[in-house]
Amino acid sequence: MAFRDAHEVVGLAVRAGIESSRDLSEISLSELQQFSTLITADVFSFLTLEGSVAARKHIGGTAPDTVRNAIKTARLAMSAV
Repeated sequence: MAFRDAHEVVGLAVRAGIESSRDLSEISLSELQQFSTLITADVFSFLTLEGSVAARKHIGGTAPDTVRNAIKTARLAMSAV
């Protein structure tokens, strides 16, 4: 799914959560699938703080392995000075 389409789907889901005073993780799979049929049960592994942080596995991302690698790189750079 294109980013702009995904952004719209997430926005609709967030609005539904706000209107019903629920976190995204509290919205049922069938309700989420009303916004996109591409949403599957694995979405709930990303709708937690830990899952959201771990999903960002790119340079500058928040995934624990990415952060550890950035720290290691920074320490090596500092020790070379």
